[in-house]
Amino acid sequence: MSDQPPTAPHWETIDADPAFRSLLRRKVRFIILSTLFFTIYYFSLPVMVGWFPELMKTAVLGKVNLAYLFALSQFVMAWTLAWIYTRKAAGWDLEAAALLRCR
Repeated sequence: MSDQPPTAPHWETIDADPAFRSLLRRKVRFIILSTLFFTIYYFSLPVMVGWFPELMKTAVLGKVNLAYLFALSQFVMAWTLAWIYTRKAAGWDLEAAALLRCR
């Protein structure tokens, strides 16, 4: 094992790398789009209940109506979005590590 401290990456060079810039663009695009999707989906329930109450009162399974189903679907949507993000983030971490190794 070496007694020398690890060398810090040259951040200006990494920032100028087109592969790094592409990685950042893809990350930002995914994060912004998924945040927009989540926000719109999340606030759709109160909007739909407020503007279309009769539609949301429609019974689907016994006393379970569309509003309840939509509310429950938000849990599925949030967990699915979290799962997709963790998969994507793992890939981004591998790309970032490869970029740092090249420097």
